[in-house]
Amino acid sequence: MINRPTIPGSFQSPFICRQCISLISSRINRRYISSRRRPDKQKLPNFPARTRFAPSPTGFLHLGSLRTALYNYLLAKRTGGQFILRIEDTDKKRTVPGATKRLYDDLRWAGLQWDEGPEVDGPFGPYKQSERTDFYSEHARKLLDNGHGYRCFCTPERLRELADHRSALGIATDYDRKCAHIPEEEADERAENGEPFVIRLLAPDLYPEWSDLVYGQIGKQSLRSRTGESAWQDPILLKSDGQPTYHLANVVDDHLMNITHVIRGTEWISSTHKHQALYNAFGWEPPVYAHVGLLVDGNQQKLSKRDRATDLAFYKSNGYFPETVVNFLALLGWSHQEKSDFFPLKELVEKFSPKFTKGNATVSFGKLEYLQTKYATKRINESGAGFDEIVEQAVEAARQRYQRFADSHPDFHDYIVKVIKADVNSFKTVPEFIHRNAHFFEPLPYETSKKPLSDASLAPQTIGGEIHAELDKIANDVWTHENINDAVQKTVQQLLDKVQPKHSAKLKGKVSERIHRYLRVALADGSYGPPNITTATLLGKQVVLKRLNGAAIEDKCKDVEDWWKEALSEDAGSLDSIRHIDLAPKPL
Repeated sequence: MINRPTIPGSFQSPFICRQCISLISSRINRRYISSRRRPDKQKLPNFPARTRFAPSPTGFLHLGSLRTALYNYLLAKRTGGQFILRIEDTDKKRTVPGATKRLYDDLRWAGLQWDEGPEVDGPFGPYKQSERTDFYSEHARKLLDNGHGYRCFCTPERLRELADHRSALGIATDYDRKCAHIPEEEADERAENGEPFVIRLLAPDLYPEWSDLVYGQIGKQSLRSRTGESAWQDPILLKSDGQPTYHLANVVDDHLMNITHVIRGTEWISSTHKHQALYNAFGWEPPVYAHVGLLVDGNQQKLSKRDRATDLAFYKSNGYFPETVVNFLALLGWSHQEKSDFFPLKELVEKFSPKFTKGNATVSFGKLEYLQTKYATKRINESGAGFDEIVEQAVEAARQRYQRFADSHPDFHDYIVKVIKADVNSFKTVPEFIHRNAHFFEPLPYETSKKPLSDASLAPQTIGGEIHAELDKIANDVWTHENINDAVQKTVQQLLDKVQPKHSAKLKGKVSERIHRYLRVALADGSYGPPNITTATLLGKQVVLKRLNGAAIEDKCKDVEDWWKEALSEDAGSLDSIRHIDLAPKPL
């Protein structure tokens, strides 16, 4: 018969509720941690790290879980090690159909290809927990043999009654270790006779201390109830159906797969004490742990659906690049000394170290938008595979929304390429690009309805006609950016020469700015996008002339001479001070 460790008797003390125990314990731990010196630097290991990402297919990948995968991937790649994917799929009731397949697709979309795991295989497979039940049964048996585990035959009814009794007393609903006293021979016989049982860990009174890369030394922790009744938190390791709980499967798999480092969220810190006890029970060396803060909003609340964080599909379907999302996530909890936050995945690997910030990470989506613009510019300027992907997505999206224009345009694909390149300084995502640049694909309202311009103080009357006349002089085969710009500048110069031949450069600049404001509304309905001359070049001569004509409305303002007199008078001060005047152009 195996000599089991002595099972402590009940601990007699005045009643203390679980909430107080937790509060006292956390304060003791904080004092313990603060009394120990944290490492000065969170250095890279001097050996290849083996890390893992172990999601459960009970939902789809969200920002927090992708960040966990990313940090583990970066540490493995930075040290020349291996990144392992392991699927923890033992909870069949909560498994979401299709979640595993989409998980693979999402990781690959983000560029996080695993070295070992499903669809790749490796020397420590299988990599799905549902296919590893023999490992868990074998190791649960080892705990029985070495006295660190015991069979519990208590029925669900007894456990419920025990919990109800303890709850009525206002104390923690822990287990009373009734079955821990059963002799080994009796427990074996009852199991062989088919009596249902679970296997529990015979937890120590004090869970061992351990060191975290982020939070330093974590002191010993007691999970034993400090009440007048005997009770211990002996976690279940193997359920009655033979399936492991998270604690057993996690520890066994990490050990058998030679995992050296585990990076995960701070919500798992409380479980790490149990894991350390399990490692000690097996006589194994635990991996190095690094617990990173949760992702929270500006109010320090965990991100919700309103924060677009529950499903990576949002970012994929709305045109965000994988390099944008990966770069964005890397910055949420990772500390670096570089001057820029712009890190493509290759550079992240080169710069990475396990230097994480303490506490939760506040998510600012402004940084996401900034990075998206930077990566869009990079893709467009490089004209490589990334740019081709943008073009194909834009062509498909524009064709779906502007089918009539696409069918009538002989070089629709090339036209999209030109518009994207012209919009390089404003491009963010394909959906946003298609919506914002609608004026390149469909008529403006005033082209057909004679709708008045949205800004009636853009230029003195007849300006539309004068620009129209100058642009109409340009032949179709020389409708170029340079010639269009010359025509517009000529109009500005002619107007100034008529009114004040000896004008200042400042006045010319103001008039030119006012005329370009008019062109912005006439050509693009005032929307933000490529510059006016570039817009006119892409639209083509016929469309530009038609829009200049359609933008004209009835004359409701003073004549040109009166307008200029007021504009140049001492009372007016500058052109910007006369916005009360209706400056719309005459009909052409």
